[in-house]
Amino acid sequence: MKLRLPDLAILIAYLITMVIIGWVLRKKARQNKVNYLLGGKSLPWYMLGLSDASDMFDISGTMWMVSLCFVYGMKSIWIPWLWPVFNQVFLMVYLSRWLRRSNATTGAEWLATRFGRSGPGVRASHNIVVAFALLSCLGFMAYGFVGLGKFMQIFIPWESVRPYIPFSVLPSYVPHFYGIVFTLFAMFYSILGGMHSIVLGDVIKYVLMTIACISIGVIAMLRLHQQGHPLAVPHSWFNPFFGWRLHLDWKGIVDDANKKIAADGFSLFGIFFMMMSFKGIFASLAGPAPNYDMQKVLSTRSPEEASKMSGFVSIILLPVRYSMIIGLTVLALLYYNTISSDLQTPDGTDFEKILPATINSFLPVGLMGVVLTGLLGAFMGTFSGTLNAAQAYLVNDIYLKYVNPAASNRRTISMNYLAGIIVVITGIVLGLFVRDVNTVLQWIVSGLYGGYIAPNLLKWHWWRFNARGFFWGMLAGILPAIALAVLKYQNVLQGLDLYYWPVLFLLSIAGSVIGSYSAPPTDMDTLKTFYRTVRPWGLWKPVHQQVLKDDPSFVANSNFRRNMFNIALGIIAQLCLTLLPMYVVLGLKMPLLINSALLLAIILILKKTWWNRLKEY
Repeated sequence: MKLRLPDLAILIAYLITMVIIGWVLRKKARQNKVNYLLGGKSLPWYMLGLSDASDMFDISGTMWMVSLCFVYGMKSIWIPWLWPVFNQVFLMVYLSRWLRRSNATTGAEWLATRFGRSGPGVRASHNIVVAFALLSCLGFMAYGFVGLGKFMQIFIPWESVRPYIPFSVLPSYVPHFYGIVFTLFAMFYSILGGMHSIVLGDVIKYVLMTIACISIGVIAMLRLHQQGHPLAVPHSWFNPFFGWRLHLDWKGIVDDANKKIAADGFSLFGIFFMMMSFKGIFASLAGPAPNYDMQKVLSTRSPEEASKMSGFVSIILLPVRYSMIIGLTVLALLYYNTISSDLQTPDGTDFEKILPATINSFLPVGLMGVVLTGLLGAFMGTFSGTLNAAQAYLVNDIYLKYVNPAASNRRTISMNYLAGIIVVITGIVLGLFVRDVNTVLQWIVSGLYGGYIAPNLLKWHWWRFNARGFFWGMLAGILPAIALAVLKYQNVLQGLDLYYWPVLFLLSIAGSVIGSYSAPPTDMDTLKTFYRTVRPWGLWKPVHQQVLKDDPSFVANSNFRRNMFNIALGIIAQLCLTLLPMYVVLGLKMPLLINSALLLAIILILKKTWWNRLKEY
């Protein structure tokens, strides 16, 4: 085995701790539904923010980001806009407050505050968002499952384990075997302890990851300076800015990197960036998808704390995560000849294996155990948070709504347990069919979300948009997204899913508008309650006039321009936080100075224009 005894001891101690946490907190979680799914809405914003950041620090995403950083250098900071990562800024500035004011348990339950509990299309809109939530949750679980298997196989070779396993496993399914084993640990503590155990587990994981990331960054920095010569990379690798083309030529350095750039479809980076930004802005305006991120927002104690939590995520996630990403990238570049054999597959170089190969080759005993445990915890945290969200939709929005509305608390918790087991089994089965991390990632962020964006954007900003429009808008986007995944899997269609997104978006808009006008407007009393409570800006004039009749002193939300200004500053700050550890590790002093000065100026401005005015609208 590649792991030494101290490393194994750290790993085993972590797994035992997670099991104990789930067992100890099971009684607290069983008190009621809100306690189980949302931690009783009593957890402080910084704990939930740390937990949310910890869930985003997933192993599959980190493997993907290290491979991007190796190939694309400083320009890799833009590619995570595919998610888009800057949706956290929109949440921070205003959307988390709007969402939290509903006091709902899930995104599907939130719809009742917007469209009412009865009327044309209400039930259909509820069902379609539950279906979307479950699809996206299962997709993210399969995504994490694949990354974990790739990761663990390098550290625990199958040859060392096979003599102790009483059955045979095909070589191609060895990563899936590892995935199943560690998934069971995540399932145990998250199902038993609910949100309380998930948040506590995330705090422990974050501490481990912080130690690991900073240590890797320091080791990489010291080794880079000891070498005394520049990294063997293309000239523009150090420049985060770009033109229409990347102008990154790896010929004669790492030839397969050019093949990856061509396969990724990022060569015409200017067009890719515009498409990614266009889609990302609309996706961010639509609000959080119904997964663990939304559940953390709904778990906060107040709308103001929801905004603070979302802002806190970027601050504690990006510098720490990118310390590891740039650290592993530098080590891989310095010693590429040493690890290159570990990256080879029958199809060429697998750059997603850079992370485990580098950790396995250059980290000392003890620290390797901390890093491995932290990354394993990253998988378990993401998995458990996603599992919690899926349970919430199955139990709260299907079982309690349609099957047994009068279920006792004990029965409800038991159904949460059963739902969790069903979701885990389904996620594992789906994971068996996933070829690589990037395949499912591209489908989730570029394909499936094409059906989510249009109706969820309109629900905030257009009074005439109703439940039937929501249903048809979601359906008109989701069905083509599923068809896209099938056609690409069968190699009928080629190219990035992102380039098909405008078609999905237009189909979804058409479904939303046509569906809305095929039914009467939402009941005016429901609209007035929503408008007064959430205080959105947008096309709400008819509702605003009706509210004024009841309350002439009511003032509309006029913060659109200030919100957009704060969002622009927040996105720049996010980029500065990402570049900060990269400049430190690479020893680029002048860019570091400029970056730090810009970040400090933005923080001071946001203190005045955002933090001090959190209670306004």
